[in-house]
Amino acid sequence: MAAQFLLALDQGTTSSRAAVFTPEGRLTASAAFEFAQRYPRPGWVEHEPEDLVDTTMRAMREAVRRAGVRPGQIAAAGVANQRETTLVWDRETGKALAPAVVWQCRRTAPMVERLKAEGLAPLIRAKTGLVPDAYFSATKLRWLLDEYGLQERAEKGELCFGTVDSFLAFRLLSGQPHVTDATNACRTMLFNLHTQDWDDDLLRAFNLPRALLPRVLDTAQAAGDLHPSLLGGPVPVCALAGDQHAALFGQGCLNPGDVKNTYGTGCFMLMNAGERPAGDVPGLLSTLAWRIGGKPVFALEGSVFVAGAAIQWLRDELGVLKTAAESEELARQVEDTGGVHFVPAFTGLGAPHWNMYARGTLLGLTRGSNRCHLARAALESIAFQSDDLLRLMAGALGRNPGVLRADGGGSANSLMMQLQADISGVRVQRPQERETTALGAALLAGVGKGLIDGPREAAALWRPERDFEPAIGEAERKARRAGWAAAVETALTDAGRREGAACS
Repeated sequence: MAAQFLLALDQGTTSSRAAVFTPEGRLTASAAFEFAQRYPRPGWVEHEPEDLVDTTMRAMREAVRRAGVRPGQIAAAGVANQRETTLVWDRETGKALAPAVVWQCRRTAPMVERLKAEGLAPLIRAKTGLVPDAYFSATKLRWLLDEYGLQERAEKGELCFGTVDSFLAFRLLSGQPHVTDATNACRTMLFNLHTQDWDDDLLRAFNLPRALLPRVLDTAQAAGDLHPSLLGGPVPVCALAGDQHAALFGQGCLNPGDVKNTYGTGCFMLMNAGERPAGDVPGLLSTLAWRIGGKPVFALEGSVFVAGAAIQWLRDELGVLKTAAESEELARQVEDTGGVHFVPAFTGLGAPHWNMYARGTLLGLTRGSNRCHLARAALESIAFQSDDLLRLMAGALGRNPGVLRADGGGSANSLMMQLQADISGVRVQRPQERETTALGAALLAGVGKGLIDGPREAAALWRPERDFEPAIGEAERKARRAGWAAAVETALTDAGRREGAACS
């Protein structure tokens, strides 16, 4: 039987998922496995590198088993991954030499402050489209080399640096290629958006040797074959992509102004900006959407660090919820939050504030506040944070986008989708395939293999499931936004005190 299926490996922040699709974008089977999160100090987040590999392999094998397909029937595989998470490993053995420093981790905040004090912020912004922040990989890499005494080995070419896609490619592909793609490279704070290559000025600023860095591929390009021992036969890997870029592709956002928001551990909103880097929009990032056939497409991005993680916190740390899905049931039992505002800045605030010192803030509690109010406040916090981003994008676009395409696990929560439509005043579209990160990785692999004739054919496979229309008036919308803004201001005021203490 001719190869006809597409395999997606979606390595995320809290779980590794694999899915088998038809070339028409129909899900055949999937599997997912969670892994442990480590918080060794306040604001620090780590993963055990072997967990990332092991759960990815388990998910891949289980998804293929459930789909009932053989390796020879899989035309191509695509990899999507949590971005910015930073690893260093031995080039000879493939073993990581330290924990994976997760994108959420704030441990390098003092280093970022030094970069700003040295006047490097304008250089970083101009070359990479990013703002100096502990979110990105460069300071994490510098910290790992310093903390573990690895600089000399790095200069000798004995070590590899990579985001999770690089680590998985090295460990799972025959020949151990040291590669990444342009979408992951552009999240490191070391990649020049204009030259589409690692930037020598930034490498010097961070004292990082080029020998440490992976080769940068197009997003839809052959990277190698999965080792035959993994599935019983080789499978070509024809796409690597950061998870949010894969989701933008899977949502069919091919035209400038098309916007998607992924509701996962965090929220990540990307707007297609076309064939040139977006202008300097305060609070937002200029980034790549993807690079195919050597031609980059750019995007504007805003990142919310804590979204679904706030629901997990209510479940795992407070015991307010038994399951994440229960948040919708509880929130529907009250008409509003009863004046409660929750700013879930557990690891700082991302766009548009970019404050590394903010921490979670809960305001407006009364004796009558209950778990239903907390659940609704958590859902509203996700919608409000996303609305902050959408309004900045509307300003850059010169108009309200009108439609926001939603995906990710959180998009299954219909109340939250309605809250988003109400707060933002836009139509929210939810697709039939909510895990569009996996779908995007599969479709990109199809393009890279030549099974799908380019992005336009891939976008035509997107299918809507439900639209959510705004159901409140502008006066109420403004009042609710004002309450949220006041809560954020409180969190930022506290962050100022925290930053002052850290710098004194």
